[in-house]
Amino acid sequence: MSSITVAKVLNNNVIIADHPQYAEVVVIGKGIGFNRKSRDQINLSAVEKMFILRNQQEQEQYKQLVPQVEEKLIEAIQEIVLYIVQHSNKPVNEHIHIALTDHLSFAIRRYEQDVAFHNPFLYETKEIYPEEYAMAEYAIDKINKAMNVTMPADEVGFVALHIHSALSNRHISELKQHSKLIGDLVSIVEDSLEYRVPRDSLDYSRLVTHMRFVLERLRRGEAVRETTSLDGLMKREYPEMYALAWKLTKVIEQRVHLSVYPAEVSYLTVHLQRLAQKKEDEGDLNKSK
Repeated sequence: MSSITVAKVLNNNVIIADHPQYAEVVVIGKGIGFNRKSRDQINLSAVEKMFILRNQQEQEQYKQLVPQVEEKLIEAIQEIVLYIVQHSNKPVNEHIHIALTDHLSFAIRRYEQDVAFHNPFLYETKEIYPEEYAMAEYAIDKINKAMNVTMPADEVGFVALHIHSALSNRHISELKQHSKLIGDLVSIVEDSLEYRVPRDSLDYSRLVTHMRFVLERLRRGEAVRETTSLDGLMKREYPEMYALAWKLTKVIEQRVHLSVYPAEVSYLTVHLQRLAQKKEDEGDLNKSK
């Protein structure tokens, strides 16, 4: 039966060990370092609820973090990562240990110093990544209980992006850029229509979801089938919304440096026209009161 050999105990929940396949590794697990000493053997079958950091760069970064973080936070994050692994059908990038530990330790410090940190992409993140957002809600609840804090809802959005980054192997900076871009596009729509789309409405969900899919199709290089008849109809029947849709696609092109397929303008016009109609209907309703 294979086993790892303890090289150094960093704390009760983190050790450095020699692995038969990966050489030196950082092993994270609840109580794994408790009463351990150098050269102790730990059966690999016991590493069922533990995580092994194999990447050298990840190891070094995590070793630097551990002395700065309370053990109960490390333990809580280990439980959070285990929850993510159990509730997702994708492999989880090991960088999540560093990302969550670094982010949450800093967030708790800000909380204790009463330094507010607003998340401008909270609604967009919730709409774009609902599964990750639900996991993030679990994570923040776990942190609040473990650390006796009350983290703001803004943190759920930030953690959701870290979770999606680990599940998609996309850098979090790219995810933030996409969330910001969608937020900016929504603002352009609202300014043009002079109408604020309720954030808890189906209209908002549809608009954000459509924009998300536009960006995802661009990222994957997925072609959108041309619909000449639909394009002509949209341009003729809804010229203002068609012009707004065209403007939005130009903003997307400038920000992501990729060409948007012309058919996207037609599909986007449909969503915009629905919003314009909703605004008009609400205006008529208010007049009749």
